[in-house]
Amino acid sequence: MPVTRDIPATYTGPGKVVRRLLARGEREDRALAYLMAGCLLMFVAQLPRLAREAHINDQELNMLMGASLMAWVFLAPLMLYCIAALSHIAAKLMRGKGTFYGARIALFWALLAASPVVLLNGLVAGFIGPGPALQIVGLIWVSVFGWFWIGGLITAEKGQG
Repeated sequence: MPVTRDIPATYTGPGKVVRRLLARGEREDRALAYLMAGCLLMFVAQLPRLAREAHINDQELNMLMGASLMAWVFLAPLMLYCIAALSHIAAKLMRGKGTFYGARIALFWALLAASPVVLLNGLVAGFIGPGPALQIVGLIWVSVFGWFWIGGLITAEKGQG
């Protein structure tokens, strides 16, 4: 199933989608593609907020965008690989039967699948700014991301795929 169909399907059952992704076999290039696409979308989601900050605080937008690009496209993938490894080790301590690859797919796919909500969060941050609306959308994003990650990780650690 293409990514454009897998993302909406994740909102109805993240475990089923992760199971289907794992059934395709271990391909690190696919995991890296999910990670990089998710991180790139996280960077894009920051742009409205950065433009607002640059305008309000009379700062240079290019510097803010460069810092955000460095953080999301170069540093975040390294940290997310470490987080995926730690989540797999924690799952192993709780008798998980999965693999490091399964833990990576669960985390990277959760980041990519939750991207529509983080894009909405970026728009709210850019056009409305700080306030209750931004907090509500941010809470929704964190909840959706956590649901996708935990649901996918549970499936991956059951050894299904």
